[in-house]
Amino acid sequence: MPYAWDEIGDAAPDPSGAAPAGGGPAGAGPRARLRLWPHRSMTNRGYALFVGATFALICVPMLSVLGSPVMWAILPFAMGTLGLTMWLIRMNDRSLLLTEELTLWDDRVALVRREPRRAERRWEANPHWVRVALHEEAGPVPNYVTLKGGDREVEIGAFLSADERAALFDDLTRRLSGTGLGAGVGGPATRP
Repeated sequence: MPYAWDEIGDAAPDPSGAAPAGGGPAGAGPRARLRLWPHRSMTNRGYALFVGATFALICVPMLSVLGSPVMWAILPFAMGTLGLTMWLIRMNDRSLLLTEELTLWDDRVALVRREPRRAERRWEANPHWVRVALHEEAGPVPNYVTLKGGDREVEIGAFLSADERAALFDDLTRRLSGTGLGAGVGGPATRP
């Protein structure tokens, strides 16, 4: 699944007033952090194999015209096709640098979205008022997950598959309501 929770846990397990090892006040650091990223179906090794296989398949028909003037007429188009394919795959790889990071503190919830060639976008809310919603049919994608806090509603994990978004909704609902960050996360999580 293209998301992972980091348990920070530098606060004392109960409100004892004990300071964490870093020397700050108890509970000052985040409790947990969720990192989300798009699924990468092609590894670097897979990319090399794909480009090599494409080159070999382009060269097979050219064997019949090897050494003739026709080969020189076909060669630029064949190599242009290979170069364009490589460039488009690398452009897609750059778009996969998108990440989202949700951080949970006792007194706030913060979501940071980082996209290539765009400014970083941030959202923060009081965890007591945060609502997690799953829009099964109404959103731009099936099982659209949103967080609402204050006057703003933001999407989270829109690049995940429908099944992954449903699992993310259940996970977020459990985490936000089970950490003492708010009674039912400002109300029950909704499935409209």
